[in-house]
Amino acid sequence: MFSHIMIGANDIQASKVFYDAVLGAMGHKPGVMDPKGRCFYFTDTGIFALTPPINGEPASCGNGSTIGFAAKDPATADAWHAAGLANGGTTLEDPPGYREGPLGKLYLAYLRDPSGNKVCALHRAASE
Repeated sequence: MFSHIMIGANDIQASKVFYDAVLGAMGHKPGVMDPKGRCFYFTDTGIFALTPPINGEPASCGNGSTIGFAAKDPATADAWHAAGLANGGTTLEDPPGYREGPLGKLYLAYLRDPSGNKVCALHRAASE
């Protein structure tokens, strides 16, 4: 459905350290910087990118927005969360764990990145 997701970051290097750590915990390669000061994470299915806002204003997080990263299992989501906390992220909501709802049983871990963006590691539990 998506080709890419790009978010604003106030300090690209601090955000790169954070995302290199959390995405590295999921097995992804470090981000690649381009000449415009943007950072790109490439996968077979899409691109995640960080950019300083082109209008020169500070980056801001979207109120009500969350970017979710697929975790292959709860241990990967936990490693993602720990890597984020160790690299400039802050925890929010409940601690990592299972939640049950209309979408089934999900293992979720939430963080705010160094620019305040809300991100999540999500593992969908197998149907029982």
